[in-house]
Amino acid sequence: MKDVEILPDKDTLGRAAAQLVASLIRDQLGDRDKLRIIFAAAPSQTETLAHLVAAGGIDWKRIEAFHMDEYLGLPADHPARFANWLDAHLFKQVPFGRVNRIEPGDNPAGTVADYTALLQQAPIDLVLCGIGETGHIAFNDPDVADFNDAASVKIVTLDERSRSQQVDEGCFSSLDEVPKQAITITIPPLMSAKTVICVVSGAHKRGAVTAALTGPVTTACPASILTTHPDVHFFLDEEAGADVQP
Repeated sequence: MKDVEILPDKDTLGRAAAQLVASLIRDQLGDRDKLRIIFAAAPSQTETLAHLVAAGGIDWKRIEAFHMDEYLGLPADHPARFANWLDAHLFKQVPFGRVNRIEPGDNPAGTVADYTALLQQAPIDLVLCGIGETGHIAFNDPDVADFNDAASVKIVTLDERSRSQQVDEGCFSSLDEVPKQAITITIPPLMSAKTVICVVSGAHKRGAVTAALTGPVTTACPASILTTHPDVHFFLDEEAGADVQP
């Protein structure tokens, strides 16, 4: 069932999304020994993660964390690396039982195989994601998105608009600095999660959000597949959700 909530600003948005995530985590930990959660790394997730870190009553040691994607070709200590961004905003802020970072190193193909094996060890309970300007989820841009992808993790070439978004959001100072390739979790593992929480903000995301929530389900807007998930919750600010009815 699709659930859409539109909030007035990023902090209110992040607080509301984090409250639902925290509640789901507490409830699900009451039924099982541990949870497996996939997190997105993006400025649009900052407020949500901050409120989630501050939430009480979560036994983080029973949670295994993954992240959605990682650039190829950046130094291990580069601040724009998604693993490093999540370390700063989440992974090192609370005591996770296990954090599975995508570490391409000198063998990206080996990393793809290793991360695939980790993902396939057990079901995914929760995905916390956003939507990119191209409509991507993770780094599944329209040109590489496949709703029935046989791979769980793959190397992709990034859409130039996705690369430009990283500059516009302050992650890089120029387009030339943004890597052209990345490792990404594909769409089927994301859709396999029991629950998906999608948090999107900003006028620059309005077109993608409108296409995803009001248009056809198509790889031309990969995020449109989220509307078919049986338990998906969209949290939008008024700018991103200007064309959407809650």
